[in-house]
Amino acid sequence: MGRLFIMNFLIFNTMKNKIQLYLCLTILVLVLTISTSLHVWAQTSGIILSDDQGKIIYAKNQDQPLIPASTLKILTSLAAIRTLGLDFHFQTWAYYDKTTFDLYLKGFGDPLFISEEITKFAHQISGHLFKQVSEGRISSAVIRNIIVDQTYFTPRITIPGAGSSANPYDATNGALCANFNTVFLKWDSRSRQYVSAEKQTPFPDILAQQITPGSKKTDRILLSYDLRQKYPGILMHYLLKESGIKITGSVQEGIFSASDEDRIVYTPSYSLADIVKKLLKFSNNFIANQLMLTMGACTSGPPATLEKGTAVLNKFAEEALGLKGVGIVEGSGLSRRNRITPAQMRDILISFMPWYDFLRREGNEFYKTGTLSDVRSRAGFIRGKDNRLYPFVIMLNQTSTGYDAIRRLLKEKVSSYCDNLAP
Repeated sequence: MGRLFIMNFLIFNTMKNKIQLYLCLTILVLVLTISTSLHVWAQTSGIILSDDQGKIIYAKNQDQPLIPASTLKILTSLAAIRTLGLDFHFQTWAYYDKTTFDLYLKGFGDPLFISEEITKFAHQISGHLFKQVSEGRISSAVIRNIIVDQTYFTPRITIPGAGSSANPYDATNGALCANFNTVFLKWDSRSRQYVSAEKQTPFPDILAQQITPGSKKTDRILLSYDLRQKYPGILMHYLLKESGIKITGSVQEGIFSASDEDRIVYTPSYSLADIVKKLLKFSNNFIANQLMLTMGACTSGPPATLEKGTAVLNKFAEEALGLKGVGIVEGSGLSRRNRITPAQMRDILISFMPWYDFLRREGNEFYKTGTLSDVRSRAGFIRGKDNRLYPFVIMLNQTSTGYDAIRRLLKEKVSSYCDNLAP
């Protein structure tokens, strides 16, 4: 009995010691994990909240350069407003050569050159040709070839951070782009073929012959590079024929050359203000980089290049806003190489304050979000009880831990700050 008792006692104590050791190791690992996480957070995340004059109410790592993700679109929007002007309107040109009977199209980066606008432009062109016939300037409304001029932008611009997939998210930029270089298709079981999923957008046979979607479902598809170059001309070809214009040739690429009096200029009703609102509401990467590239061409001369566009953004940040060390490599926030501090983003917001209502709204908050893998950001304004706007920035890199809690914290601090200001 004595021996058995002693053996059981020793086994019990050994097991107890192992359990205690296991608990100690578990606690140690947990503490080290939390400590490491806090260290990573301290190095890779930042917050700032200020009043509308820039006075800091709360800040953590405000001078740490971080990845802004899509909150960068606020800077791109501000630079476009200051560089181009809120009343700026994109143009698209056409020219009918009476000698060769060719119709030329030239684009200048309009990011919203969509089916509805192309249809209006087609009516303008057909009306011009029919008027020329009625006045005896040309014998008949006949077009041989439609020639698309894409030279206002340099070809094959690669945006840092964009992929090479067929996803519309990776839509490429250009001088004359129709429908964001995409087509929206659905499978028609009756005709057993793909048709346009948008009543305003035709799907001509020439496109059907070159597009083979991966599955029989409704989907928006990014066109191949060669097809993107001619797509605006393909749509124009279809729409002009629908309006009664005879077309005998094909769609080609070429150079637009016409005097001022021979140009047919299409100016859409929407202004830059309308474009920026859509950019910020839908967080459209294509629109952001079209604006960035257009600013480069307007400032340094065509053709638009990535280098000219980013130079405008970086120079604007440094010279117009006084921000030192900002690193911008494209205009949408797609790239992880973009760098800006929370304090610098706060300064951008203060400059953007006259157009705060261009941002999305949720309750008393006007904001722009940004998301990449392991990156979550938010920047905008919280309207206080005193009706003032309080700029805030949340930039979480390599973690999204605490994002919602931080938002609640900042709203509470605005509320407390307003209470303390009350007489």
